[in-house]
Amino acid sequence: MLKWLSENIGTVIVLAVLIVIVVSIIVYRIKAKKRGESSCGCKCSDCAGCSTCHAKTDCTKPSK
Repeated sequence: MLKWLSENIGTVIVLAVLIVIVVSIIVYRIKAKKRGESSCGCKCSDCAGCSTCHAKTDCTKPSK
């Protein structure tokens, strides 16, 4: 096991970094959703595709 780990330490480190990045993005998106931010980052009242993302009443309200 130690031989395999020492031979693949670079791969293991890269994998760990990628996992940290993906988890950070997921946590950020969950927190943004709880704050009421849209996933696209634009103002819903100005968005042509708003009705596909949100309820019709949400599209007429200006975003924060």
